[in-house]
Amino acid sequence: MTTKEVMYSAFSEGNNIPAEYFDKYSVKRGLRNPDGTGVMAGVTNICNVHGYVVDDGEKKPTEGKLIFRGYSINDLIEKAEAEDRFGYEEIVFLLLTGRLPNRNELDEFIMTLSDERALPQDFFEDMILKAPSPNIMNKMARAVLSLYSYDNAPESKTSEHEVDTAVSLIAKMPVIMVCAYETKRRCYDDKSMIMHPLIKGQSTAENILSTLRTDRKFTHDEAKLLDLMLMLHAEHGGGNNSTFTCRVLTSSGTDPYSAYSAAIGSLKGPRHGGANHKALEMQEIIKANVKNWENDDEVADVLRKLLCKEIGDGSGLIYGMGHAVYTLSDPRAVILKKYAGMMAEGTEFEKEFRLIESIERLTPKVFEDVKRSGKAMCANIDMYSGFVYKMLRIPPDLFTPLFAVSRMAGWCAHRFEEINSGRRIMRPAYKSINKEKPYIDMEKR
Repeated sequence: MTTKEVMYSAFSEGNNIPAEYFDKYSVKRGLRNPDGTGVMAGVTNICNVHGYVVDDGEKKPTEGKLIFRGYSINDLIEKAEAEDRFGYEEIVFLLLTGRLPNRNELDEFIMTLSDERALPQDFFEDMILKAPSPNIMNKMARAVLSLYSYDNAPESKTSEHEVDTAVSLIAKMPVIMVCAYETKRRCYDDKSMIMHPLIKGQSTAENILSTLRTDRKFTHDEAKLLDLMLMLHAEHGGGNNSTFTCRVLTSSGTDPYSAYSAAIGSLKGPRHGGANHKALEMQEIIKANVKNWENDDEVADVLRKLLCKEIGDGSGLIYGMGHAVYTLSDPRAVILKKYAGMMAEGTEFEKEFRLIESIERLTPKVFEDVKRSGKAMCANIDMYSGFVYKMLRIPPDLFTPLFAVSRMAGWCAHRFEEINSGRRIMRPAYKSINKEKPYIDMEKR
């Protein structure tokens, strides 16, 4: 065997720890308790993700709630909707400061974000165009990390530098995303690259649609629906993988660019932010295998085949169903389903929306039959997010990057909190099961 072949073989053989060791030493894999709840790793005042109650040591399902700085996501969205205004910027301000802005503060903040959107001179050419990436998330992570070199004091530890960097990155993320996407289209898809100038004063949602669409045209309702997506994805507690990643790096004392770039890398994973893309792929498989989308028996049969790994990607998962915290309902999915249904009604998307509703309705019973498990299961936001992006004519390449654009607000808020409240480097323990061995001389190996 060649040296590389030895290394390839050792990749699995040398890193496979028998499962019994995890039980023997009471190791909670994935930082999860036996009942699926997360190991308590910190305290936060930013967000409450509520999906169950513990009564006398027993986990009991309950309706899901999502609370930003004490305010229900439902109220935040309803108030913005009642005033027919964009709400993402208000949520960003709330997450970063801990309070709701007044009218003047919100207007000023929107203009601040607009003024901060432009990338540094030659940044696009040097950092994006000259090194294209087939995956937008990787390019976004690299771009954020590269902005360190354009900062006059990147290692500054002042609160002013942290706030200025956070606002700058929140503003620039949509522009970085679109630039990376257009470059990918040209270099990997053999399509035209179209770069539009920025329009001052636009909301984040408007900015994304106006720079992404070739003709720059979009309706107010389309921009509002994208704004809703940004609001729902802005924050989801300190325990989700990407936010925890950001906090872990922050606890080491590293610079903000390193912490945020790492969070993007975490979000890329199909077990995290990449799940929205997997859900849409699964829905396409179901559509192809069900002749009559209104026939529950046909739909249930395909769901059963997915769970039994007979079709699909072989994971045995129904993407978009189930959540680590939510049990009876995911408030984000409930809200998104409502607005997605309104947008789809009377259009060519209405039939597809009804099929997704059927998937949501039928999966718990099919799962119980196949897995012999009666655990509470609800649709999560990924069940409807890909469908909404599809209605907005947003390409699949941008599903997860849009998630990152929105979630930057939450990452920044958690970094602020970790800096001010954590004050200790995160250093969990790993039990070593490797026994000492006598050294083997070279000629005896």
